[in-house]
Amino acid sequence: MPLDSLQPVPRRRWRIGWLLGLGVLVNYFDRVNLSVSQAALFTAFGISSITFGYLSSAYNFTYALCQLPIGIVLDKFGIRRVGRVSIFLWSLASFAASISTSITALFGARFLLGIGESPTFPANAKAVGRWFPKHERSFATALFDSAAKFSSAIGVPILGFLLLRIGWRWSFAATGLISLLFLVLFNAIYRDPHDDRELTPQERAYIESSATAHTLSESDQATPLPLWTLLRQPKVIAMVLGMGSYNWVFYLLLTWLPGYLSIQLHMDLTHAFLYTGFPWLVATVSDLLVGGLLADYLIQRGWNPSRVRRAILIGGMACGVGILGAAHPTSHISALLWITLSISGLSAASPIGWSVPSLIAPRSSVGSVGGIINFSNQVSGIAAPIITGYFVQRLHSFAWPFALAGIYLAIGVAAYAFLLGRIEPMFPETA
Repeated sequence: MPLDSLQPVPRRRWRIGWLLGLGVLVNYFDRVNLSVSQAALFTAFGISSITFGYLSSAYNFTYALCQLPIGIVLDKFGIRRVGRVSIFLWSLASFAASISTSITALFGARFLLGIGESPTFPANAKAVGRWFPKHERSFATALFDSAAKFSSAIGVPILGFLLLRIGWRWSFAATGLISLLFLVLFNAIYRDPHDDRELTPQERAYIESSATAHTLSESDQATPLPLWTLLRQPKVIAMVLGMGSYNWVFYLLLTWLPGYLSIQLHMDLTHAFLYTGFPWLVATVSDLLVGGLLADYLIQRGWNPSRVRRAILIGGMACGVGILGAAHPTSHISALLWITLSISGLSAASPIGWSVPSLIAPRSSVGSVGGIINFSNQVSGIAAPIITGYFVQRLHSFAWPFALAGIYLAIGVAAYAFLLGRIEPMFPETA
């Protein structure tokens, strides 16, 4: 609760929250660009569905390899310095993709994109833990997490329009330019709280009001816990399995949904681009309203924070199993409804999942825990598009990829139910 109920608390922290969301929106434009360009790349380079699956996963390879070390780098060098390098690299990767003259060069551009974007989610989770009191973290996390869905809701139709009008190379160049503009904005705005001259003492006190584990004046000089110690914790294992299964479905749909609508449901490209936006738009709303506003509202009204967060995590993941309904669709409408149910439920759970590292880990190791979880995410991001590509090439069907997704989600639900326990610090004496 606010320390000062007589005067409104300044809202500098929300300026940071919206900045983080804008950053995710921009870097996911780079990611969805490839799925939009699928048919054009088949024509330009003569690739198969299997090759496209590998190409869709290419940036996840380097992204995943960077996750464990990037957590340590973030804890050592801080969000702002790492962020500036990160944004520049992902901008460069988009421009490199636009001028690629071979499939090998395009693979190289996607590998560079993975390196550039690897700090984004661990850094955002760390920034939210630093800038927001616990009772506001769900919505703050939802701001950047929902941007990943909103980027597909608006990015697929917009980039699809650009592709159909001016070609796939210019659509990649456009995302590179947008990324450079965001670099200028990020450099001008982002500071850590203890370096931000616009953060008033009143707002600083408010941010710290429920932060029983940390204070903003602390530096990051405390030694992060060893990775092996963190990897053995049941709470971390639960998050690895839960978020990993969520990301399997997320990347399955991120990379293959236009192809699913075109191949399985025989839609033309224009309608496939437009229909793709609908599930992601509903997912954006679910992310913000359920995983963000509802969670914070219930917690601020006195509901048990751990129970609220666990209920949304488990309930959202259970809805995600609805992906099985799209394996054998009876119509366009039923397929879209099942996909919408699945990704909307998972989106409600996702911001809760991303707020967990700052709630369970010592301050010095929030980036490391975020990196561990995101490593699991990216293993899913690698496997889902590739395995889907093999099934589509051999069977011309999405039934088995969707079935595997449902099984993995069931494992994630069990992990949240039986391993996560209370969402509270793992090491309260060192947190």
